[in-house]
Amino acid sequence: MRGRLVVLEGGEACGKSTQAARLAERLGAVLTREPGGTVVGERIRDLVLDPVAAGIVPRAEALLMAAARAQHVAEVVEPALASGRHVVSDRFTGSSLAYQGHGRGLSVDDLRSLSHFATGGLEADVVVLLQLDPVQAAARRHRRPDRMEAAGTAFHRRVGEGFAALAAADPGRWVAVDGAGTEDEVAERVWSAVRSRLLDPTEATKG
Repeated sequence: MRGRLVVLEGGEACGKSTQAARLAERLGAVLTREPGGTVVGERIRDLVLDPVAAGIVPRAEALLMAAARAQHVAEVVEPALASGRHVVSDRFTGSSLAYQGHGRGLSVDDLRSLSHFATGGLEADVVVLLQLDPVQAAARRHRRPDRMEAAGTAFHRRVGEGFAALAAADPGRWVAVDGAGTEDEVAERVWSAVRSRLLDPTEATKG
C-alpha cells in the first residue's frame, strides 16, 4: 500500500517544525522539510534564508524553491511513499503559493504550474495549517531573523492571508489548527485533524 503525504504549513514561528517532528514520530513516518531534505535542497535553503542574499528577486526565489522541491520529491518523498511509508513534511507546495504568490506578488496560477512540474503532479493528502497570532509568533523568536523572517510585517500579513485563502479554497485537503497553547495541546489538535482525514478506523486507535 502506498504511503500518504502529510504537510504542515504556516507562517514564521508558528510551531510547524516542532509539530511536524511530533506527528512523524506518532505516525512512524519519514520526517522531512522544505526547502531542504536533500543535500541540494539544504544548499538552496542556506541561500534563500541568508540575510546577505537580500537581493534575490521574487522569480529567482520561486525557481530556487521549485528546484529544491523537485530534488526533494525525487530523492526523498516519492521513494518513501512508494515503499509504503507515510511522509510528514515541514512545508510543501502551499508555502510557494503563500510566500512567493501572496507575499511576493507573483501569479499563484504560475506558481501552481511550476510546483506541479517540480513534483511531477504529487500533492499532499492532508495539509495542516497552523495558525498563530503574529504577535505571539514574534515572541517565540530567540535569534537573529533569517532573510524570510525579516521580510516585514506587511509581507507576513499577506502570507498569512494567502494561507487562509488556500485553506478555504480546498477544505477537503486543508485543515486549519490553532497554534496557540502548549506543545502538547497543539500536538493533540494536529493529531485529531490528521487522524480524522488520513487514517482508517484501525489505525486511528493507535497512539
